[in-house]
Amino acid sequence: MARISDWLIDPADTQERTVEKLLTVTEVLMRQVEQASGERGAAYEQFRRAALLEDRVRQRTRDLEYALRLLGETNGRLATAKRTAERAQRDLANAIEAVQEGFALFDEADTLRLYNSRFCRDMPDVRQSLRAGMPFSEYVELVSLSAALALPPGQARRDWVAARMQRHHDRQVFNVALAGDRWLQVSAQRINGGGTVMFQTDVTDIIRLERIERGKMLDDQARIIRATLEHINQGVCVFDAGLRLVGWNQRLAQLLDVPAAVLRQGTGFDSLHRRFGHDSVYDEHLSFEALSVWAHGNGPRPPLSFEIRRPSGVILDGFAQETPEGGFVISFSDVTRERLAVQAMLRANASLEARVAARTLDLEAALADAERANASRVRFVAAASHDLLQPLSAAKLFVASVRDDAQNPQTRSPLEKALNALVSVEGILHALLDISRLEVGESAVEVVPVRLAPLLAQLTDEFAPVAAGKGLRLTILPCRLTVASDPAYLRRILQNLIGNAIRYTRTGRVLVGPRRIGGNVRIEVHDTGPGIAREDQQAIFREFHRLDGSASASEGMGLGLAIVERACALLNHRLSLASEPGRGTSFSVEMGLVASRALHPDVMAAIADEPRDGSNRIALLVGSDPDLRRDIGLLLERRAIAVWEVGSGEEALALLDEIGIVPDFYLVDHESDHQSGTGMRCVETVLALRDRHGDRPTCILTADPACGTWAVGIGCMRKPVDAAALDAFLASVASMPARP
Repeated sequence: MARISDWLIDPADTQERTVEKLLTVTEVLMRQVEQASGERGAAYEQFRRAALLEDRVRQRTRDLEYALRLLGETNGRLATAKRTAERAQRDLANAIEAVQEGFALFDEADTLRLYNSRFCRDMPDVRQSLRAGMPFSEYVELVSLSAALALPPGQARRDWVAARMQRHHDRQVFNVALAGDRWLQVSAQRINGGGTVMFQTDVTDIIRLERIERGKMLDDQARIIRATLEHINQGVCVFDAGLRLVGWNQRLAQLLDVPAAVLRQGTGFDSLHRRFGHDSVYDEHLSFEALSVWAHGNGPRPPLSFEIRRPSGVILDGFAQETPEGGFVISFSDVTRERLAVQAMLRANASLEARVAARTLDLEAALADAERANASRVRFVAAASHDLLQPLSAAKLFVASVRDDAQNPQTRSPLEKALNALVSVEGILHALLDISRLEVGESAVEVVPVRLAPLLAQLTDEFAPVAAGKGLRLTILPCRLTVASDPAYLRRILQNLIGNAIRYTRTGRVLVGPRRIGGNVRIEVHDTGPGIAREDQQAIFREFHRLDGSASASEGMGLGLAIVERACALLNHRLSLASEPGRGTSFSVEMGLVASRALHPDVMAAIADEPRDGSNRIALLVGSDPDLRRDIGLLLERRAIAVWEVGSGEEALALLDEIGIVPDFYLVDHESDHQSGTGMRCVETVLALRDRHGDRPTCILTADPACGTWAVGIGCMRKPVDAAALDAFLASVASMPARP
């Protein structure tokens, strides 16, 4: 039945054919009913089957009618779609035809599908062969064989075909030359689906107009170039590849002194060269023949510079350079004035050098006279100072004797003042004598190894009473290093620096300490005096210059720092000054360090206990036990470490605030604070030091085995102090950068 239904309902059948099929089916069914009735002989059964068959036929008839109705509607829609497609195709054809340019559509397989009447209109032989479905390669072959195509000069047809195919793949926009000086612009654009749309535009009028405009522009440029050539102050001539004159200016005729009739279009280079070259003098780098050889050269010509002198005395500077077309340009500049000016300058320079030499001799003679006069003055001052010292010493003895014998206080007081005045005068004379010797260069300087330990001890004994008399605290740190210097002058330098520091410091303290700086030793003198302004820091080293004008003559005449500066220069010691008004002053003298092997054997025996470490840093030792401070101080000094000892944390803070110098590391004794019941005061001291003066390596000396439970972030060292443990701590300190 399914196959009968498919046969009955066929959308391709017409309505008459469908009715014919239904009648055929009805006839066959009736025949089967009649035959079945005769064979079975059951009338009722035949009737029932006929009724069922009639129902089925009726159902099939309704189905066929519905199918016919659907078929009619579908045929109507197909007819409408066909008419719409035909109308769209006509509209597309009309739109393509309305395009003012040649238009063609190639599909994704590069075969021609659509084109308008303007496509290949200028190539009749190609136009008549176009057809839908033509491959693009065949179209290019037809164009290459067209009589209307003008191939570029020197390009074969096959080469043109290959280039055209490449441009099609690259989707380039290009111009194609046609016979009769006509031009087409061809552009290709890819569309969705992979096809290509090609446009052909006639650009003949545009190209011809561009030619006209380009010609006008070239003419304008030629006029501008001509005006420029006539405007410049150089003579210019231009030759083509055939050595023919093609351009020049009037300045060229003036400089070369050639007739105007010679300068015409097409004049050969040799003719013009003979006109101005034979009677000219060339420089030593170029000759008449060399310029001609350069002009006739076949290969690339390098730029050429030369100079010629005309019979009239005019000097011309020439420059020749090749052009891209194979010709060359020669320019001439009048440099007569410049050359004459150079010659005059050379003559003036020679005269000036002679005058300078004569004046130098005069100055040398005057300088020698001044040096002799200065030496005489200095020797006179030195001799006078030396001669005055003897009667002055005698006067001091007489006044001291009379003062000692005087019983009346009213008489003793003037004698005391007179003796002090004589002492001051004696100091001034000694200073004048030192200055004179340093200026005249007669000072005998002997640089030898000098141990700082005894020298600093002597200075301590000398100045401690003076500082105590003014209420100042003087600290001279010990040092076991040895330096290269003159003992007498080094002592005098330090005496003047320490004396000045004590003299100008009213309250506070004076600190003196050496420090190793690489292979040198720097001795620093710090005070808490009034300081020196930056603009006065150079003036203080002049003779008889004192910043404190209210000071009396008994306090010096301002010669101490002048002596220090000259002595340091004589010994090649570096003298430095750092000061800030209201914050104190720091002088430093830097000198070379002497190694132990460079010392005399006798000196080696005297310093057998030279420190092992040599780091020369500063340690702050805080502890209430003086014996412990002494023992640890000796250990540190043997390692070239300067030690500042204080009895408590308060003294440590006051000391650092007073001197303004921060040590390299802290050693704080915990035991004394613990016994006094303060417990954690040592840690509080360390925290206060760090808060006020910055973080420094710190170690607490303690007998408490649980020190690590409370000294968090602070190193500990068990007592009694082991030398190995101390060396390990010092090694960790030495690995850190030095204190600024």
